Amino acid sequence: MSTSGDRRTAVAARQFSVTTRAHMAVDDATGEPIGLDDVDTRVGWLLDLVTAAGAGLVSRLWQPATFDVLAAGRDRQDRRLPAQGHVAAARLGWAPIYPDGVYVPSRVSRVVTAQVVATLRTLAYRDTAIAALSARFDPATGVVSPPTGPGDDVPSGFARGVRRQLAARLRRDGGAPAGPLRITEIQEPPRMAAMAQLSAADQQLAQITVADRELVLTVKLPTCPAPAGRAQWRSVRLTATIPAHLYGRAITDWHLPTLVLDRRGLLWRCAATALVPAAALNSATVAVGVDWSPTTLGAAAIVAEGSGGLSSDYRGWTYDDRGLGIKLARLQAEGQLLHRKAARLTRLAATALPEVRAELQAKIAVLNEHRTAVGIKRGRINRELAFDFARQVTDYAAAAGAQVIAVENLTTLKTRGHGQVNNNRAAQSARRQAVAALAHTAAGAGITVVSVPARRSSAQCPGCNEPLARPGGYHDAWCPRCRVGGNRDHVAGVNLAKRALLARNKVTRRRGQMPTIRVAEHAPVRKCRDKNNPTPSRARHRRVRHSLPAATPWLGVTPKQHVPAPQASVWDTVKPTPPHGDAGSRDTHTPLQSATRVEDSMRSM
Repeated sequence: MSTSGDRRTAVAARQFSVTTRAHMAVDDATGEPIGLDDVDTRVGWLLDLVTAAGAGLVSRLWQPATFDVLAAGRDRQDRRLPAQGHVAAARLGWAPIYPDGVYVPSRVSRVVTAQVVATLRTLAYRDTAIAALSARFDPATGVVSPPTGPGDDVPSGFARGVRRQLAARLRRDGGAPAGPLRITEIQEPPRMAAMAQLSAADQQLAQITVADRELVLTVKLPTCPAPAGRAQWRSVRLTATIPAHLYGRAITDWHLPTLVLDRRGLLWRCAATALVPAAALNSATVAVGVDWSPTTLGAAAIVAEGSGGLSSDYRGWTYDDRGLGIKLARLQAEGQLLHRKAARLTRLAATALPEVRAELQAKIAVLNEHRTAVGIKRGRINRELAFDFARQVTDYAAAAGAQVIAVENLTTLKTRGHGQVNNNRAAQSARRQAVAALAHTAAGAGITVVSVPARRSSAQCPGCNEPLARPGGYHDAWCPRCRVGGNRDHVAGVNLAKRALLARNKVTRRRGQMPTIRVAEHAPVRKCRDKNNPTPSRARHRRVRHSLPAATPWLGVTPKQHVPAPQASVWDTVKPTPPHGDAGSRDTHTPLQSATRVEDSMRSM
């Protein structure tokens, strides 16, 4: 709580992440400068040691007993396992093994074990779910029976993936399993990512300081691929600039980054703690509901609570992705085509002659490189799309004075009924990334993002809770009883905002997860004529000259007669009349009368 005069503002600490790159490197002992290419090479040696040791440790621990211990959360002395991964690994006796003659500091081993335990803890939930699903799997029909207990329910997409894995194992082995299967029986050990999470270490390996809008990271790096002693680990001081958009934030602490290598070299993934306005969810009176749309990323609508109950003007806002959605769909189709080509060539190479097999494998390698490049491009566009969407929704909610933003629960959201192509396109959209970006962006404005049930949000009337009619097709919604309607995505946004306001005192909060509302209560939302929807900004157009500059006439040439251009307008349908004497042009010009009629029709809307 911070106080300024008689005005008191509540603040809360929130962590966020940011990426940056070093622009200078020096040896910490001698102060001599080091080339950034040399730093990338030495970081690559560190990542090779971490990745190899982590992969070996995961392979040794890939057995059901490991997941039994992680699921129970107890060690051999029946003590609760600590949350820190490297401490839990030390208590359980899990230690990485390095090649003979290679010296690795104990703090690097902490980084390895922390990453391994985090991966295995994530897969422990999957192991329990696979055991429950395999027990209900019918080998004769290939169908998983419905769950009998409340704890056996898993997301439908996860269940479909496990069912395909069980069916593939049944075809491969030719017989039904004797009992429930574990994750170690149907999956291979996961590959370790080439990264070094320095947050698991202490100051003996790495430390970070802030000075003059710059981050200074001091980290020990090997001087050769296989260091034989402590002398071959030297400290390097790296300096990176803090991004300019963070200058105005109240950052209280910077945490040790995660080091990765990409095509441009060393990349820092830094985490920081900042103070943001604390949102009061229990006293919220205005909410924005965000509905995920099959045509664009999302649409939003506003619901306000007053003395007369809930009200809305049913005029929503639709996000304009500026054509990025079309580009993503094209890249997705291209990636799927490359995948099908590579799979077909793989099947052909399995039975081909040795010389033909070598040619096919070369083509497969090229296709895999192209598919990887397409995936990188899709990831970059998805990130840009997610943060642009988050910024626009946050500005929309702040202009309306909203205290909460309600989004659909992605675990209960099923994409179906729109065809195989559209269903796949919607399933691979950046919804989860957009939710994370929205939660981060809205927190800076003091707005809470909550997850609400998505079932029948676009099929029921917000006023009477009865099914809506579709007089104009799929994208239209109308309730003849309440005489409200419009775009179905906007109506769904009203329902989502209503559920957030009605159940704002029944929010479930879990560590590391978004606040969730699990009940869908109903109260009539009346249509009002009050303006609680922010006015969208209009794009400014360039100025148009009223006359052309005077040109020096040529001798012996009859100059053309020019007509002044029309006055600049916000309506793009107004087109200038062609110059006199330009009848020989093949361009089709719009007559002045028809253009005027289009302008009048647009102004009357």
